[in-house]
Amino acid sequence: MKIKYLGHSCFLLTESTGTAIVTDPYDGSIGYSMPAVTADAVTVSHRHYDHDNIKAVSGNPVILDKEQGYELPGVVINAINSSHDDAGGALRGENVIFKFRMDGLDVCHLGDLGEECSPELIEAILPVNVLLIPVGGNYTIDAKMAKEYVDRLMPDVVIPMHYRTKGCELDIDKVDAFVSLCEDDGAECEEAEGEIELTRDDADGEVTRLIVMK
Repeated sequence: MKIKYLGHSCFLLTESTGTAIVTDPYDGSIGYSMPAVTADAVTVSHRHYDHDNIKAVSGNPVILDKEQGYELPGVVINAINSSHDDAGGALRGENVIFKFRMDGLDVCHLGDLGEECSPELIEAILPVNVLLIPVGGNYTIDAKMAKEYVDRLMPDVVIPMHYRTKGCELDIDKVDAFVSLCEDDGAECEEAEGEIELTRDDADGEVTRLIVMK
């Protein structure tokens, strides 16, 4: 499978037979514009402008935004309800976590997760090979809580998202604190430009790889 980072919490996930999924498309209000992209489906973790710009995705995609199971050619998807804050959703509402089974890998996109790590949520999410996790804080979990999720979920590959980058006007932190926590704990940290390709060989369980995508 291929993973292309489009910025903020938006990724293009492509299964080997060609099925393409875009996660949490954003609009230009965050400070930069989303690139042109075509997909078979779009997942929306919640209805905020920086996560639900569905019209930016061409190809007449199916919209997935509720807690239920979905199936696309070559891909099985499970959606899990969670909270966008640490007050049970009272502050910012609900958040939908999406798990994708693609090419033998379990890929989890946590959306704008804001709640603290709990045994119940961890059990609902497991297993995870590739974790796409917010780390910028303020509107989501911060670097410290994100590291706790990584420790509990034990993914093979971690890709941070929803952090402050060049041009971003949102009041969120940079990725640096999260990277430092992972490096201090022995994770293999690397940067990647554009698109990466992952296979079952990347899920060997030996060491956690942190990939910061540009």
